[in-house]
Amino acid sequence: MTRRDNRKLNEMRPLEIDLGIIKHAEGSALVKFGDTHVICTASIENNVPRWMRGSDEGWITAEYGMLPRSTHERMNREASRGKQSGRTMEIQRLIGRSLRQAVDLKFLKDKTINVDCDVIQADGGTRTASISGACVALFQAIKNNHNDNRAIKEYVAAVSIGLKDGSPLLDLNYEEDSEADTDLNIVMTENGGLIEIQGTAEQNPFTKKQLDEMVEMASKGIKEIIKIQKLCLN
Repeated sequence: MTRRDNRKLNEMRPLEIDLGIIKHAEGSALVKFGDTHVICTASIENNVPRWMRGSDEGWITAEYGMLPRSTHERMNREASRGKQSGRTMEIQRLIGRSLRQAVDLKFLKDKTINVDCDVIQADGGTRTASISGACVALFQAIKNNHNDNRAIKEYVAAVSIGLKDGSPLLDLNYEEDSEADTDLNIVMTENGGLIEIQGTAEQNPFTKKQLDEMVEMASKGIKEIIKIQKLCLN
C-alpha cells in the first residue's frame, strides 16, 4: 500500500518541538507533527483543588482547544456557544490523565500545574500531538520553576495509528484518519508502559493480532517522539 504523502507504513510525519516559545509561561512548547501544530503551555499555581487539600500532593490538570481557523473551514469558538463540546472535555481529560503518569505528585506538594494545549493548525492527531508537546512544556516548568526535580518520573508521548485495507499506518494525517477502517490513539511511557488505548473499528472489527501489530508499531513511533522530547530538554 502506498501513502499519499509517500511515507512508509511505519514512518512518522516530520516532528519538530520548539521549546520556550511563550514568554510568560513557566513552560511552553510548539509541537509540529507534519501539518498539525499545537502550542502547549504549563503554568504553576501555589494551591491545589479543594478536594486535595491536606493530601500532601500536587495536581496536574489540562485544557484543550482549537483556534477557529485551525481547520479547513472556520469553526466557532466554544466560548461563543457557552459550553465545551463532549469531544473537548474527553480530550483534555485524556491529556491530564496522561501527564499525571509522567510525574510523582507527592513532589509537587501543594502546587497545581495547569497545562493548556491550543491547536493552531489541525491535520489529524491533535490529541496525541498535544500530549507529546504538553509533556515537554510540563517538564520545562518543573525544571525551571520548581525546587524538586524528583517530581519528574518518566517521559510520556502519544501517537495515532490505523488500519487501511488490512495494513497498519503510523501517525495518521486527517485524510488517512477519515478513511481508515480502524483508528487508535495510543499513549505510552518511555519505559513502554501503556497509559491508554483508544480504538474504534469504523468498518469490520479488527483482530487481536492486528491490535498487537498496531501497538508494536506505535511503540516504535513513541520511542522516536521521546528521543526528540529528551533532546529538547537536555
